[in-house]
Amino acid sequence: MDRSTDDTVLDAVGPRLRALRRDRGITLLELAATTGVSESTLSRLESGHRRPSLELLLPLARIYDVPLDDLVGAPGTGDPRIHLKPVSRFGMTFVPLSRRPGGVHAFKMIIPARPEPLEPAPQTHEGFEWLYVLSGRLRLVLGEHDLTLPPGEAAEFNTPLPHWLGSADGGAVELLILFGLQGVRAHVRTDPARPPQAESG
Repeated sequence: MDRSTDDTVLDAVGPRLRALRRDRGITLLELAATTGVSESTLSRLESGHRRPSLELLLPLARIYDVPLDDLVGAPGTGDPRIHLKPVSRFGMTFVPLSRRPGGVHAFKMIIPARPEPLEPAPQTHEGFEWLYVLSGRLRLVLGEHDLTLPPGEAAEFNTPLPHWLGSADGGAVELLILFGLQGVRAHVRTDPARPPQAESG
């Protein structure tokens, strides 16, 4: 980068830091207490009156849980491809579709085909989940409900309620999942108090 590009990148750091802090709901006083950087320095950094340095940005990157490149808005390397890293758990594949820590996380979930469908093994954990079936037939065991969701159907539920996801017929299933902390819900125009209806037939 040339000198003018460097200046443009550095000038954008302050507003980006302010936006991150406000998005997290953190005050300058709280940020100073957790980073060890004085409140006045943080204020000057956000307003552009203090040039960002590695010594200042590293603790902020840790607190906000974002890569350092995201704080400075570093330009890409020229490769426009996004390399998603699938994670395998419980015999299923999860492809993360969002990187932002906290709030709602988005995943594509792939349940592989099996000769025989698995027996449900419901689990519980803190949080709230919203899902949408892309393909295949999903079996959703949710508390006392045992539901089959074809492509195009959605469900949402609190995850402290025992739940299990699997294939209804042994075929592969693909779905989108939004998962948030307890109390964080997806904004959908449906009545969340009404339980999903089992598919007839």
